[in-house]
Amino acid sequence: MKFFVFLFDTYLFFLKYNNFMNNDLKNYLDEFLLYLEVEKNFSAHTLRAYKSDILSFLIWLGDDNIDDADYKKLKLYLVFLQKFNYSKTTTARKVASLRTFFKYLYREKFIENNPAGGIHSPKKNKSLPKFLTEDEVNSILSGIKSDTPSGYRNKVILELLYASGMRVSELSNLKFSNLNIENNEIKVMGKGSKERIVLISDRVKELLAFYIKTVRPLLNTEGPKTDITEDSPVFINKTGYKLHPQSIRLAIKETVNMIQLPKNVTPHVFRHSFATKLLNHGADLRVVQELLGHASISNTQIYTHVTVERLKEAYNETFPRAK
Repeated sequence: MKFFVFLFDTYLFFLKYNNFMNNDLKNYLDEFLLYLEVEKNFSAHTLRAYKSDILSFLIWLGDDNIDDADYKKLKLYLVFLQKFNYSKTTTARKVASLRTFFKYLYREKFIENNPAGGIHSPKKNKSLPKFLTEDEVNSILSGIKSDTPSGYRNKVILELLYASGMRVSELSNLKFSNLNIENNEIKVMGKGSKERIVLISDRVKELLAFYIKTVRPLLNTEGPKTDITEDSPVFINKTGYKLHPQSIRLAIKETVNMIQLPKNVTPHVFRHSFATKLLNHGADLRVVQELLGHASISNTQIYTHVTVERLKEAYNETFPRAK
């Protein structure tokens, strides 16, 4: 019941937010979001998350002035959030949003003190990344029905996800201007609008080239026929528009179910599998970091645990008496 009351309050706040354009809170939020977009170069997805997190807090704050939001009040808000049983990851994100918001308000002298400086995020549970073995990946890639235009497109997509380590959103947003197929390179726009170059194998290069030349023109059966430009999406649906990430997830799910693989496989699992394969074959951690587009090496270190089996194999081969 409390959750539905909270949703109703959210709806009322959105009405207030949209009707009173000169409201101080709205101005603070608008300027904060503009700062994140222009100065921090955050993506639209990240901006939506920040907006949602800050709006939730302002709803809870009610008619109180932002200057009344002291450390004690913020702690009460964190207690309030616990009622919704958010995951530690979600709670940590909301706390981080608040810290960034109040840091901005204090820096711009909208408030005299920063009450969020001493607020700490809950410690997140460290979970090991789920990945596929090379045999499991081969089973999925060979199990895709590629005898139709959409089936062949899906095969190219999964081959590309595994060969490049791209995020599904990055792949969905690929344009022809991103492709440098001759040199086995693709320019990707990652998190925080940061560009990086990912590499593809000769095999994927051939699959992608055949898809573009022969298969892609057959996919658009219901949309307007337009010439390919640099801004045209590489992967399209039957209406000629870019393929949504959810369609890619569905294609993976259907293939996994068909081959009866007892694992929950998502596009991100392909990304984990890509990193795992590189490390298992001796790639340097810094190289994997660069290919994945991780801002920090600590984000890449989560994959090092999967190389333990390779280390054991090497040890047992070198020291047979240790068996």
